[in-house]
Amino acid sequence: MKEKQYYFIFFIIVLFNIKNASCYSIDKYLISMPNVKPNIPELYLCTPVKLNTTNTYYIIEFEPKASMNVAHHILLYGCKTPGSAKPVWNCGEMSKSADDDDDTASPCSDGSEILYAWARDAPKLVLPDGVGFKIGQKSPIKYLVLQVHYAHVEHFQHGETDNSGILLHYTQKPMNKLAGVYLLGTMGRIPPRSTEYMETACEIKENKTLHPFAYRTHTHSLGKVVSGYLVTPDYKWIELGKRNPLTPQMFYPVHNNVTITEGDTVAARCTMYSTRDTWTSIGPTNNDEMCNFYLMYYVENDEPLEMKYCFTRGPPNFYWHLSRLQNIPNREASTL
Repeated sequence: MKEKQYYFIFFIIVLFNIKNASCYSIDKYLISMPNVKPNIPELYLCTPVKLNTTNTYYIIEFEPKASMNVAHHILLYGCKTPGSAKPVWNCGEMSKSADDDDDTASPCSDGSEILYAWARDAPKLVLPDGVGFKIGQKSPIKYLVLQVHYAHVEHFQHGETDNSGILLHYTQKPMNKLAGVYLLGTMGRIPPRSTEYMETACEIKENKTLHPFAYRTHTHSLGKVVSGYLVTPDYKWIELGKRNPLTPQMFYPVHNNVTITEGDTVAARCTMYSTRDTWTSIGPTNNDEMCNFYLMYYVENDEPLEMKYCFTRGPPNFYWHLSRLQNIPNREASTL
């Protein structure tokens, strides 16, 4: 009889702990463009939100409120300081001219990191249970900055305005699994009528254990395959993700459940195929290209990486085979 009572009490305790582990207050906040009216193609606009730094918040879900018919893509930055004090500013850094330098600023002037990226009508992103992006009081992130790229402006010819944005789901419940995004990308040029590899690779030099759980690929129209890998010190290549970048550009689950530690290398390749008669360079417009592989991860009982970005000079100045990397999976990295 005592044994049955013991199991009954144990069962009640387990149920209580499960309930309290999963039931906590979740709030929502919409960060969006304040009814802007883009007037020139390929415009990048930014708008900031100053956080209440008396509290610490944990973002656990990103719900896009946008359409690819209006917005080409959206980035959400975490900043220590925003790039401008204006409510809206031109943040198309790569397209500055002498005439608009005073009106153009980067998304962040200090402490820039990417929290989320959206394009091509990708659905919402829900983080794994117990994982959150820490912002506010106990985080270097004191502002959120929404960046929207408007590739075309036909939608606004008759007075329409835009309030594209992201609905953030967050909690104040402390979390010991903190999320981060490591962005791999390249500079470089693509020759006319050619297949070109835009490649990047960086060694992790911080004493942390990363748990990758999602990846996202991004190119413009010339991208055919984007692949990302963990490369161990003995040059074993483990696929983290691979995708046609012209499919919905959402965060997908990583292909292999691995951990990344100090001394490992994270590498990415964008296979570009050009039928153009002119050279194509990295840049912000549809006539330019981009090569990005976003790796979303969490660390347990630790802080995310201080190093947020891994960029190389790209072709013709950087390729995997020109670096120390060995056992390169050339065929697998460029085929689906």
